Amino acid sequence: MTTTPLVITSDDILIKLCNSVSHVLSSTTASQVTHAAMVQSITRTCLKPDLGCFSIFDGGFSGLVVINFSAPAAIEIYRSYMKQMGMPEAELAFSHTSDEVGDVLSELMNQILGDFISKVNKQLQTSINQSQPKMLTINKELTISIDTNLDEAVARRVSFRTQNNHIFYLEFAMDKTEFIQLIDFDAEEEFDPDDLLAEHGQNHKGKSQVQVMDKSIADEADDLLSELGL
Repeated sequence: MTTTPLVITSDDILIKLCNSVSHVLSSTTASQVTHAAMVQSITRTCLKPDLGCFSIFDGGFSGLVVINFSAPAAIEIYRSYMKQMGMPEAELAFSHTSDEVGDVLSELMNQILGDFISKVNKQLQTSINQSQPKMLTINKELTISIDTNLDEAVARRVSFRTQNNHIFYLEFAMDKTEFIQLIDFDAEEEFDPDDLLAEHGQNHKGKSQVQVMDKSIADEADDLLSELGL
C-alpha cells in the first residue's frame, strides 16, 4: 500500500508565520494576540498607516513580510511589552510616532521572524535568511515589492487582534512553492529558552541547597571534634 507524501504549500508556510506572530507577541506582552481563521488573497503588498514594518527573506524560497499596525495596536503592544520588561508606566511613550515605539516593534518583528525561520529550517529542512526589519511611521499607503522577481508570487493578508481588540494586519508575499516529504525524518525538538533558563535556575538553587547542607554537616563535625579536644 502506497501512502500519499506530505506536501507543504505556500499557505502552510503562511500559517507557520502567523503562529510565530501570535506566539511571540503573546509571550512577550503577557496578553492574548490572535489571528483570523480566514486569509485574504491580495495582488500586492503595501505599507499602510499608522506604522508599517517590513523585512525581506531569501534562501530556500524568497519573500516579503509586512506588518501594518494601527496606532492603538502599536501603543498597546509597545506598552505591554515594556511593562513586562519592568519599565514604570510613567516612563512609557504615549504616541505611536515616538522613536521608542518604532524601535520596540522592530525588535519584536525581529523576534517573530527569528522564531519563524527556526521552525522553517527545522520542519522543512531548508534554510532562509532575513533582512533587518525596517519600521516607518506613515500617513498614506505605500506599495512595496522585492527587487528580484518572485516565482509565481503568492500574496496574502491576515488580520490580527490584540487583547484589547485593536486590529493590525500581516501581509505576506512569497514564491509559489511546495515542499514534498519523500522520506520520514524526525524534526528537531523545539524548546522554549524560558523553560531552559527556569530549569537551570532550579538546578542552581538545588545545588546551592546541597552546598548549604554540606556546610552545616561540616560545621557540626568540627564542633564535635572540638568537644573531643581533637
